[in-house]
Amino acid sequence: MKKRVYFLILPIILSIFLIYNNSYSTSAYTVSHGECVIEVNSGRILYETASNVKLPMASTTKILTALTVIENFDVNKEITVPKKCVGIEGSSVYLREGEKLTVKELLYGLMLRSGNDCAECLASCLISRDEFIKLMNKTAKNCGAKNSNFVNPHGLPDDNHYTTAYDLAKISVKAIKNPIFKEIVSTKRVNISNDGYPYDRLLVNKNKLLFSYDGCTGIKTGYTKKAGRCLVTSAERNGMEVVSVVIDSPQMWERTKELLDSSFTEYQMTKIINLDYYQEKVYTDGNGNAFLLGFNNDFSYPIKNSEKDKINFKFDGKTESEFITNPQKECVFEIFIENKLIFSQNLYNIV
Repeated sequence: MKKRVYFLILPIILSIFLIYNNSYSTSAYTVSHGECVIEVNSGRILYETASNVKLPMASTTKILTALTVIENFDVNKEITVPKKCVGIEGSSVYLREGEKLTVKELLYGLMLRSGNDCAECLASCLISRDEFIKLMNKTAKNCGAKNSNFVNPHGLPDDNHYTTAYDLAKISVKAIKNPIFKEIVSTKRVNISNDGYPYDRLLVNKNKLLFSYDGCTGIKTGYTKKAGRCLVTSAERNGMEVVSVVIDSPQMWERTKELLDSSFTEYQMTKIINLDYYQEKVYTDGNGNAFLLGFNNDFSYPIKNSEKDKINFKFDGKTESEFITNPQKECVFEIFIENKLIFSQNLYNIV
């Protein structure tokens, strides 16, 4: 019997109606010494400039401090503040020796008010300070930060304490995916304990974009004379979440808004593989067999309007038409934008 093959490729849903513009490169504001914007779920870099230059990053260090704590320790644990963690230089929530707070309360003080005393307390009381710094560097590497080094938990100046805009973005992407971290950095104001006093501490977030930018979900400000003005911001709109990093940015609020606006204008999160509606089928009666090739998950990706006609598929290196003439029960399915691979998965026989 003559072999018959019917092949239904996944349709691409590209409902992109936004006009491409080049606002990233025509900034109305002073460009920072390091910048990087990453879409959280895909990891796609949407914009970068001087993103691999090693720079001091001030209190944006505390993003890694918080992530290290949340990933490795019980946030409900109670800590008694030691004398060595009182009166730390710089921003503070004014911890007092002997008072008790939970780890989570200290994290609020760390991220909303940039408390250097909270940073020292977390680093010194959960394990030894030296071991905590080692754990911070390990956590950073696990996030994909390869050009960073951390020697303290707060970001006060030190020649051996540095990161890059790209590394800080990678750390922040990992952090914002953590629900406890996201809960904390998206909080505008919160009361925490004030042991020994009849009233709580009221903490109001220093991140002005939480109060003024639609969709903002965090993350952290930073400033020292050496590092300049630094800001890491996360925001969500229309199913797309981005992290923006600006380091040593004289107009950090305005420049960040510009980067976020450009990201949400130029890109749209597009579902390319939709398991609810589409599946890939291959039937053959050549040997009396029938089989179905399927996918494990949906796949969405941030795509520019100018890229919608540049998406193509390959099956074990074959084009769609080549694969149809010689199908197989298992293969590697890949999606490209032009020649850039954005997705790869083993297709499998699910019947």
